Amino acid sequence: MTASTDATASAHADDRLPDDRLPPVRFAYDAHTWKEIAHLLANLPMSIIGFVYVAVMIYTGALLSVTVIGLPLLAAGLLCSRQLGKAERWRARKLLGLRIDEPSPIPARRRQGDFFTWLWTSLKDPVGWRTVLYDFIRLPWGVLTFTVALTGLFVAWPVLPYIARGLTNADRAMVRGLLSPSDELERRIAELESDRGVVVDTAAADLRRIERDLHDGAQARLVALAMGLGLAKEKLLEDPDAAAAMVDEAHGEVKLALQELRDLARGIHPAVLTDRGLDAALSSVSARCTVPVKVSVDLAARPAQAIEGIAYFTVSELLQNVSKHARATSASVDVRRAEERLLIQVRDDGRGGARLDGGSGMAGLAERLGAVDGLFVLDSPAGGPTTVTAELPWRDR
Repeated sequence: MTASTDATASAHADDRLPDDRLPPVRFAYDAHTWKEIAHLLANLPMSIIGFVYVAVMIYTGALLSVTVIGLPLLAAGLLCSRQLGKAERWRARKLLGLRIDEPSPIPARRRQGDFFTWLWTSLKDPVGWRTVLYDFIRLPWGVLTFTVALTGLFVAWPVLPYIARGLTNADRAMVRGLLSPSDELERRIAELESDRGVVVDTAAADLRRIERDLHDGAQARLVALAMGLGLAKEKLLEDPDAAAAMVDEAHGEVKLALQELRDLARGIHPAVLTDRGLDAALSSVSARCTVPVKVSVDLAARPAQAIEGIAYFTVSELLQNVSKHARATSASVDVRRAEERLLIQVRDDGRGGARLDGGSGMAGLAERLGAVDGLFVLDSPAGGPTTVTAELPWRDR
């Protein structure tokens, strides 16, 4: 009874072993041993499928590499090989009890790019190439393990648990070495590549907005001003009173153009933020909100200029949403530092129901904060209130 209990405890202890330790040999045909035998028997069909796929993919890609379709076919083959790797990881988890994470996906922003960006990203995908190597070397191993497991069931069954454990330990090592994420660095690189795409897209959108505002606003007013002054010059001698009226009107246009340029400059980076920091800048932007806003900024020092700017524009856009969509009677802004994070919370007592995909710019804010390793959390039940919590990494000036 004691031996049986110890064997059972040993079997269950397997599931708690870290990935860098191999499970001990078992002495009986328990459920774990039968799973290992099933894995060895399945190695042959899986290795045949993988080897044939990889051979056809590489042969076809190499043969057609002199044409325009060779590299795209190879890139598509590498993407599909990820699915073979996914199937092998699933099999290792179910039959070998191997705890293994899925590798990082190809960054979504790159998948949405142009054809050549997709091609280059796919061709240099390390996960796809490691899966190709795994499937390429597995065929002889699949033949060996299938033959040994099948023969052992009929001829060497008393020692088959020992053999199965040794062979599946080799399988575990192969899966860990070639199909698991190489390290945390790979995952972080993929995230940073995706975040870089967000930053580039955001910068391009901001430049287009500035160009549009200049073209439709100040530039149009200055053109009208030039035309008005030209007409006033022609009438200066013939009709001085009309010319004076036209100059007076042009003076008003100059004031409006200057105000639009100031507003545009404030949208790029407000002077009050540069000179006096977040407290004064957020008080200024809250004064333009259509509802009363209580601002609380508790910062002993100023963060880096880039972080300060992101915090300002995040609050500014959230307060614009309050003015346009919330139907609120009051709002609040709270900014403070918690260890190495800058915490921002904007709350309103409006109707709620805001969503990240609701067209109010929330998704864009979430992407911008994610690009600098920040967080964006939206809590907006129907009927309100709406609370947005944002976090940014604290960086000193």
